[in-house]
Amino acid sequence: MAKNQTPLRIIPLGGLDGIGKNMTAFEYGDDMVLIDAGLMFPDDEQPGIDLVLPDYTYVLENEDKLRGIIITHGHEDHTGALPYLLQDLTRKVPIYSSKLTLGFIEGKLAEHKLISPKFREVSDGTHLTLGVFNIDFFSMTHSIPAALGVYMRCPAGSVMHTGDYKLDQTPIDGITPNYHAINRFATNGIDLLLSDSTNATEPGFTPSEAAVGPQLRHIIKNAPGRVIVASFSSHIHRLQQVCDASVAVGRKVIVTGRSMVTNTKVARDLGYLHIDQKDILDAFDKTDIPEDKIVVLCTGSQGEPLSALSRMANGAHKSLTITANDTVIISATPVPGNEKSVGGVINALSKIGCTIYDKSNTLVHVSGHGSQEELKLMLAMTKPRNFMPVHGEAVHLRAHARLAREMGIPEDNIFIAENGDTLEMRGGKISWGEPVDSGVVYVDGLAITDADPYVFRDRKKLASDGIVTCVVTVSRHRTKIGEIEIASRGVSFTVDDETNYEAQESVREQLSKLQESGSPSVEQLRKGARNALSSFLWSTTRTRPMVIPIVMEV
Repeated sequence: MAKNQTPLRIIPLGGLDGIGKNMTAFEYGDDMVLIDAGLMFPDDEQPGIDLVLPDYTYVLENEDKLRGIIITHGHEDHTGALPYLLQDLTRKVPIYSSKLTLGFIEGKLAEHKLISPKFREVSDGTHLTLGVFNIDFFSMTHSIPAALGVYMRCPAGSVMHTGDYKLDQTPIDGITPNYHAINRFATNGIDLLLSDSTNATEPGFTPSEAAVGPQLRHIIKNAPGRVIVASFSSHIHRLQQVCDASVAVGRKVIVTGRSMVTNTKVARDLGYLHIDQKDILDAFDKTDIPEDKIVVLCTGSQGEPLSALSRMANGAHKSLTITANDTVIISATPVPGNEKSVGGVINALSKIGCTIYDKSNTLVHVSGHGSQEELKLMLAMTKPRNFMPVHGEAVHLRAHARLAREMGIPEDNIFIAENGDTLEMRGGKISWGEPVDSGVVYVDGLAITDADPYVFRDRKKLASDGIVTCVVTVSRHRTKIGEIEIASRGVSFTVDDETNYEAQESVREQLSKLQESGSPSVEQLRKGARNALSSFLWSTTRTRPMVIPIVMEV
């Protein structure tokens, strides 16, 4: 009988090949709910790309089923794809999340000129029905306030999605994970648990966010000049601790960096960041405050070239410049792929001679994700019949799966999926289903494009070897070769007159051979010019710049 039941389909569209672009669809019959819509920032293999999004074609193809979009918390890797998804949908779909997360999303949508979205505020204990789905929200602790987990029931069974979390017993805002709700859901039965795997390779427990406060206060109190603190602008708990420490030792907080200014304002307006108006200023409003009475709160913890910290370090900020008397705190961990950028900023700061603190030498940052013992506690509390690790690279997902086996979940009930894979639940039992199309799309300026390896190949080639153009003029019937002009950009050698002449002659010789064998087409002449010039450059310089041949009939 169970085989004839309508299945619940669990379809991860992103988040299982790295830390980012989280998006999972839950589909039962004619109803679908989406949890999270995040982005990922590009790496060195994607030159020129601004953002990486999950391919949500499946959602668009089934948008008539989409009853709502649930966002677990306000980080970019869970919210960043929303503007693009909403622009592609043909109708307004309600977005369910906490007050703070919706506040962050509202600003993001406004940048894309998306007005009047269908926001639906939810919080710890909220229950709602979306089609066949009965959904309950419960509070979790993370590196941002108002993070939520989701418990979902439908005729095929029940699912819990933890969102990003750690089990912080002393959170800054006093809101601990809702253990009562988690245990109540476990008593009701959890057929499938989807749990955050980011720190599944880290032993022990992740320290509480409260552990950072004393170190921040000690540094801020004893610094001889200004203190510049770089952090994620969405890390409101960290910003609160910086503000508390600054006010406690008599310093004013100056905010700079677009997202930092925006997010601190949103968080203050909504009651999540507490600091008196007289103690917080914009960088362009600052007056003649003594340097030892200033703390600068800024963006740039990931080494972004245009961030406030990078501009201050390079002397390009309009109102602030870092000096040797300053103290810089980088209160974050580099996202994978950003290590070089962060290292570059630290080197620039070191040349200035200022004092630098980061997690390598002082406890100025702790993770917002639970380590192994917390992940095992979650498994112990929820007692899921089946388990699917999410939010991580392959190494994290497999490490989390090992923890699940240690906690007694049978091997056959642990599902390590890839983006596009589908799980099907019938009567609480899980099996693999037919995969759906998945992948990534790129935001390249104003364009949204599919992955094109040739574009990346050409961009990397241009960056490494440069470009050489070869313009050849031929008679109308291509019986005579005229002038040949060669120019280069970004090449590592100087083309003097003699080398230029030799290159021209190598091209002329090749084209003459083509003419002798018949009446060559323009395309054949282009190919001949490219091959001749490429061979000449390799033999004389051992480099392979991109060669662009242009054949003009005159």
